[in-house]
Amino acid sequence: MPENPEGPAPDAEAAKAPSDRPDRTVHELDARTLRGLAHPLRMRLLKALRSNGPATASQLAEQLGESSGATSYHLRQLAAYGFVEDAPEHGKGRERWWKSAHYGTRLPESVAIDPNPEVRGAVDLFRHEVATIHAQEAGTWIANSHDWPQEWQLASDLSDFTLRLTAAETAELVRKLHDVINSYDRTEPAEDARMVRFHVHALPRTQDQGTTD
Repeated sequence: MPENPEGPAPDAEAAKAPSDRPDRTVHELDARTLRGLAHPLRMRLLKALRSNGPATASQLAEQLGESSGATSYHLRQLAAYGFVEDAPEHGKGRERWWKSAHYGTRLPESVAIDPNPEVRGAVDLFRHEVATIHAQEAGTWIANSHDWPQEWQLASDLSDFTLRLTAAETAELVRKLHDVINSYDRTEPAEDARMVRFHVHALPRTQDQGTTD
């Protein structure tokens, strides 16, 4: 799941991972919880909580351009499926604060290839929304890149490659990429560290789709 606040270059304090972020626990989806998450607004709400830390339904509604009634309803649905939980330490009076219950989300192989049409539809919606969020994040970076220091502009990357691989080789390469990326995920980052998003896409294509290389 995608987790990164949108907008211009953050200041040093805002760039730190939210202190309320859960430990590196990952929510492994099953057919039931996938159907509970596979909704565009629910996925955006979960992304916002993981990126920015705890918030109320009203705050999230303002962030996402939705009504507080809609965000409140879908937050309760996310809670019912175990994706979010109360953050009472932030509450004031009758305000209800929410936080993500996990650091990330994983779609296991058994669910990704489930033959049940309802599950297949939920997988498609889930993947489509992930791809949409990735595209939005890339667009936001391009629109705001000039607000960042030069070293960050040069450190960013938008690359693509076309390789001839077997399915086994592709799966192996994806695992290796994940391992390398995760090796940089430190609990105590350097003082000048920023939140950086890495998107990994491995998309098989047929010969008649042509090439871009």
